[in-house]
Parts: sequence; C-alpha cells; structure tokens
Amino acid sequence: MTGRRMLLLAAGVAIATVVAVTAYRFVGTSPTLSATASPVVPSARVARGSITLTVYLQGDLRATKQVNLTAPAVGGALRILSVVGTGTLVAKDEPLMEFDPADQQFALEQAESELLEAEQEIIKRRAEIKAQEAQDKVALLTAQFDVRRAELDAAIDADLIAAKDFKIRQAQVEENRRNLDRLGEDIKSRGITSQAGLKVLEEKKTRSDMAAARARLNMENLVLKAPIAGVVAIRDNMDSGGGFYYEGMSLPAYRVGDTVYSGRPIIDVFDLETMEVRARVNEQERANVAVGQTARLEVDAVADLSPTAKVSSVAGLGRPDSRSGPLRQFDVTLELIKPDPRMKPGTSVRVLVQGETVNNVLILPRQALFEVDGKSIVYVRAGGPDSFAPRPVKVLHRTESQVAVEGIEESTEVALVDPVAALKLSGTKTGSSTSGPMDVKK
Repeated sequence: MTGRRMLLLAAGVAIATVVAVTAYRFVGTSPTLSATASPVVPSARVARGSITLTVYLQGDLRATKQVNLTAPAVGGALRILSVVGTGTLVAKDEPLMEFDPADQQFALEQAESELLEAEQEIIKRRAEIKAQEAQDKVALLTAQFDVRRAELDAAIDADLIAAKDFKIRQAQVEENRRNLDRLGEDIKSRGITSQAGLKVLEEKKTRSDMAAARARLNMENLVLKAPIAGVVAIRDNMDSGGGFYYEGMSLPAYRVGDTVYSGRPIIDVFDLETMEVRARVNEQERANVAVGQTARLEVDAVADLSPTAKVSSVAGLGRPDSRSGPLRQFDVTLELIKPDPRMKPGTSVRVLVQGETVNNVLILPRQALFEVDGKSIVYVRAGGPDSFAPRPVKVLHRTESQVAVEGIEESTEVALVDPVAALKLSGTKTGSSTSGPMDVKK
C-alpha cells in the first residue's frame, strides 16, 4: 500500500513539472502576450486643466531681534552659581545667570578699608595743619615783637650810649628783620607742603572710593539680567574641552559650577514678538515665490498650531548646494503675521506658499519629466506596451507634483519612469522603437 502511494505521488510531481515547463516556454516565446499581460513601464496621459503653483519648503524659525550677553569683564575667571535653562521664557530684567562674587567681595572690603584709612589720615593731617598754623602764627607774632622791640632800642640818641652799644642795637634790628622775613617764607613753604600732602591723601581717598564703587558695580554685573523679554538660549561651553576642539565636536552648554572667562559670549535672548522663517527654494521653483505671497506653516514642535506668514524677501542671487545637485538655492524670508509664544527660534517648520492658479494648460506628473543634456524631455509611447520615444518639451510651470508643458499633444501617453532603465532592471529585451537619452531629437 505504501509503495503504491509513493508511485502515485511521483507521477503527480512529474505531470506538474511538465505543465510548468510547457507554460514557461509558451509565455517566454510569446513576447506580445507577456508584455500585454504585465507592462514593465508605468505611464500616464497628458491632461489639460488648471495647476496651482504651490511651493513646499523646509525652513526654521528665527528671531529678527536678539541680544547676546557676555561674561562680565571683571578680570580673571568666574564660577557660575545659578543659570536658567535653554528655552525658558523670561521677562525684562529677570536674572538669567549669577556668578560667584567672592573675589569682588574681597576687593570691595579691601577698597572700603583703604577708604576709611584715607579718611582718617586726612582728618589727622588737617588737625596737624591747624596745629602747625597756630604755632606759625605764634612764632610770627613773636618775631614781629622782637623786630619792634629792637627798633625801639635802636631809636635812642647815639650820644647817650656808647658807640659800640649803638652799633649792636642797629645790627640787632637788621637781624630780627631777617628772622621775620625768613619765618614768613618758612610759613608760606610749610603751608604749600601741607596742602600738597593733604591733596595726596584726598587723591588716595578718591582712588579707594573709585575702587569700592568699581567693586560694587562688578558685583552687580555678576548677575546677568535679561535686557529684553523673550526666550533664553545658553551657549556651548567652548572651554569644556580643556583647549582641545575639532569641527563637529559635541560640547555641553554652560551649567552650574563651570568656569567662565571674562568677555565670553554665554547667553542669547531672542525676542518672540518679531519672528521670521528662513527657508530655501531651488531655482526651478524660484519663479513661483514672490514677495507678498501668503504662506501656511506647520510647526513640528507644536502639532496643533498652524500660523500664517507673508513672504518678505526672496534672494536675487542663488548659491550652490551639494544636497540639491546642480540646482542653485535661493534664500526666502517670511514674516510671521501673529507670532505664538510656543514657537521658539530654531524650530523646524514646513512652509506651504500658496501661488496663483494657471488655467488651460497641459499638465503632466512631475516624475514624467526628465533632464537630458540640459533639455527637458518626456518619453512618448511609440507603439508597443513598453516602447517609448523621447520628445523635448518646454516647461512653463513646476510644482512639487505637477508640471505644465508645451510641445506635446493632449492625451498623449508618456512614461513615468525612464523606460530604458526600467526594462534593463526587469530583464526584458528592449523593442526597436524604445530610444535612450542619446536619441533625443533637437
């Protein structure tokens, strides 16, 4: 019983193999039948209708007004005590970052101590000047009295005293007068010297006062405040690598405990009241974007938000972009009509620029148009199911999914892919009427 089943199974397998081989040979030797059953090259027909010149762009939000804050120039390194996080909404004059004030506190205390010392020295010096002035006044009165007494003694008649005594009295008058003149010069010189010394002490006091005021100002500057209301972005710590840096290196943002050197840019504050979108459009769709057009935005970070914007400027000079091949890119700027606080600078957005509608034109799918040697061509059906011939056309308008052309008849069937490449990929032999890109007729 088992041998009989095995015999029947072998016979069934043999019959199935013969049928499969016969069907394969029949289909393989009938190219018309196989091509008709499953054409390799997809196609579409040229239609007449309307095309809306809508342009889809990728862009990012930017603030038209931003303020950069740097580490205060107080000399030396500063240590961060507190800092707000990136993306925080702040009001004007709200504290953003605070640095350790220990060094400035020491400088302030030292300056205040020197200021008090200078004030006490000034008080002491003024007292000394007053005492010296009193002594000089007494000395001057004494010298004047001595001169007057000598003059009275010398006023006696020479005949009443000896000639020697008379000469002594005359000489004493001259001596006392010289002493008076010398004392007057000394008093005047001491007054100038005392005033100069007092000026030096007052200058020392002024210098100490300025040092204290500078230390107080530095302490105030150690607290960075928001100059405008907006959103905060903390910059990367360029010193975190210890002086080692290479392009593309990932750096952490400034945080509590980091050391910052004076003058380093550390915080950006972006004004959310005036926002704009920066995007790029390639040169093929450049003509579809004009100043004043309205655009609708889709913000990736806020799904339920769909703001509107207006095209404010389109660059007149394009620049190459390796990602778009030979096509040049033109910068487009759009101004937000009603900015939303949830929209943060740096957020990516999708832009739909609504252009005009062109009526009564011949329309093709975008993938049916090919560029060969700088010419725009389409592949027109030339007979068989997978037989196409290239034909040059003139492109009037382009959108992301459609093109409006001239130089081809309505209802003409065109290939949606390169027929030569599609047939080679499928392994089907190309027909005699299928032409490659080099066969384009001028």
